[in-house]
Amino acid sequence: MALWIAHRADNANVENGISHIAPGRCRWRRMPQGLPRSAVAARAAGYDHSMPTPLHLVTRPAQAAIRRWVVEAFPRHGGGVVDYDAPAGDPGWFDPDGATWRIHADFPGMLAGGLAALMLQTLHPLALAGVWDHSNFREDLVGRLRRTTTFVGGTTYAPRAAAEALIERVRHIHHQVRGVAEDGRPYEANDPALLTWVHVTEAYSFLQGYRRYSHIRLPDGAADRYYDESRRVAEALGAREVPRSEAEVLAYFRQVRPALAWTERTRVVLEVLGNVRLPVPAAGLSRDVFLHAGAALLPEWALRMLRRTPVQRAQARMAAHALWAVAPVFRAALTDGIAAHACRRVGRDPRSLHRWDNAVERERY
Repeated sequence: MALWIAHRADNANVENGISHIAPGRCRWRRMPQGLPRSAVAARAAGYDHSMPTPLHLVTRPAQAAIRRWVVEAFPRHGGGVVDYDAPAGDPGWFDPDGATWRIHADFPGMLAGGLAALMLQTLHPLALAGVWDHSNFREDLVGRLRRTTTFVGGTTYAPRAAAEALIERVRHIHHQVRGVAEDGRPYEANDPALLTWVHVTEAYSFLQGYRRYSHIRLPDGAADRYYDESRRVAEALGAREVPRSEAEVLAYFRQVRPALAWTERTRVVLEVLGNVRLPVPAAGLSRDVFLHAGAALLPEWALRMLRRTPVQRAQARMAAHALWAVAPVFRAALTDGIAAHACRRVGRDPRSLHRWDNAVERERY
């Protein structure tokens, strides 16, 4: 939760993690002179959305509503904007043919996974102390969620210089976040152990969200590749001994569980999270679906520690079914987000993010 803490002291406006979503669908038009070579390559590779698929035609009204929902919940902010379209050919911190670009491109899985990570993070007393002492989560939880989304999206898809600037900003803020927990233990946000905890809970939850809601089978070895890739950001922030495979992540959870606990602060933060209202139509329903769908991603030991009741577990199962059913409509609607812009920047067809053939081939050879 250190990333969630970090943004209180930094009000610089950065491009939101899903801010390039446009009101209409992306269509190729005659290209003007001077168009970046990456865009020419994308078109030559067959990237052309001028022919809508049957799913687009059938779900077009729902797609428009979903685009409005996402833009209103996670709007673009002016100033300090990250340019995801340039410089051409700059892949940023991650391999465009790798696992991280694919997993982070799935909006339903990422939002549900992000909420699952927040729930997990409330179980660590030292991480929670930082939230309690240095975050205005009670008044502006939506703002914290938006800025965390900015960080994850930017470090995944932004050009290298912009990604490094985001990391450096968070490192600077972490130096200011320190104090004493309820039990008298000192804490600081740049503690390598806390940074590892935050990263592992997020990476685990994002991966589980992808598995549960993307409708795409994860190839053998892709989970290990994702953990190995994504630890780069955690290590840049100061984390150490970051798990690099699925087996290591599960072993890490077994190791850290004795340090976790349900406290009164856990209850308060979860209550605030359970009552957050996104500025969108049907705000309560939207929140409940994603929050319960996030809870459905949690491991059994965490469900017990979070005191999830039988009713809440049933709600999670229903929400998971509902989000799985609507997830393809999200994908059909959100065709012009930052992942698509990053793909065009490096000459990739954005639709390749929903296939694993290139990633598997690169891993094989």
